[in-house]
Amino acid sequence: MKRSEQTRSRAGKVLGIAFLLAGFLIAATVCAADPAGPSQIPNIFKPDSTPADSIFRLSKLVLVITSIIFVVVFSLIAYATAKFRKSDADDGSEPPQVYGSNQVELAWTVIPGLIVLVLFLATARVILSVQDAPKPPGAIEVIAVGHQYWWEYRYPELGVVTANELHVPVSDLQHPTPTFITLLSADTDHSFWVPRLAGKTDLIPNHPNHTWIDPHEAGLFLGQCAQYCGVQHAKMLLRVYVDSAADFDAWVQGQKRFAATNDAAAEGRRIFESTACINCHAVSGTVADGHFGPDLTHLMSRDTLAAGAALNTRENLRAWIQSPDSIKPGSLMPAMKLSDHDLDALTAYLETLR
Repeated sequence: MKRSEQTRSRAGKVLGIAFLLAGFLIAATVCAADPAGPSQIPNIFKPDSTPADSIFRLSKLVLVITSIIFVVVFSLIAYATAKFRKSDADDGSEPPQVYGSNQVELAWTVIPGLIVLVLFLATARVILSVQDAPKPPGAIEVIAVGHQYWWEYRYPELGVVTANELHVPVSDLQHPTPTFITLLSADTDHSFWVPRLAGKTDLIPNHPNHTWIDPHEAGLFLGQCAQYCGVQHAKMLLRVYVDSAADFDAWVQGQKRFAATNDAAAEGRRIFESTACINCHAVSGTVADGHFGPDLTHLMSRDTLAAGAALNTRENLRAWIQSPDSIKPGSLMPAMKLSDHDLDALTAYLETLR
């Protein structure tokens, strides 16, 4: 009876390990599969930029080496368990003790040391290639500033300031146009991570960091602040739009224009300029010159509100102004407490900012 129970126990453990391995393989297969929307899923198994590709290749090397170690160790354990399991004829006496083996001790010291050395050299090479990459002429320079809980993007050479949605040109072999990004923080620690374009790089107050990307195909690439930065950390999303050279130039020209004026929205503009909105937000061509919140000059040219927390529609914009906590609980934008008439007029004005 005891023998049968021991057999069932071992079979249960083996089955559990088999299910665990099968689950891991299924998860890896799902992540590695081509997504329906090729660039919208932050898939670490499908890099589309040189830094991300270097990290992916390093990850495959590490996975291969650690998988070999796992298979060898697991096989030895399984063999020892099956070969030397307790038998019915076992009298319970202690087996012969073997002390010392220079060959074995040398092997389990030298081999792990060589493995660590290989991984160290491979990792150091990738770190140096990513962090010390030379900046070629014609590269796009961007300053990314992390705020609680949104992203500010400044293009110092192009004279453009925007928020939450980063636009960069595609970089192909014929026209390499990498984007070099200086990472700053306005308050606490953040982390810039777009899995298909680059690895995680932290934004630390008073300590500028740098990263770069050279996307090989146009599209939308999603990312996330990967460092817990407060209650709305999970909704501090990253959207990187990789445009063709012509589309990027058109976007830059559009962003350089002053905010549109519309006589029909004059009342809403008056409300905007006479409330606390101008203390936090900037709109070119107006008295609004705040820097605590996002620049609103071309607000309606963006697809989302509140760092990707909601689509940029009239209904969501009105709700965001009326009660930011209804979309992003814990956000630092205060509710303006406007009357319905003033709220509608202000929303109508902001809709003209394209």
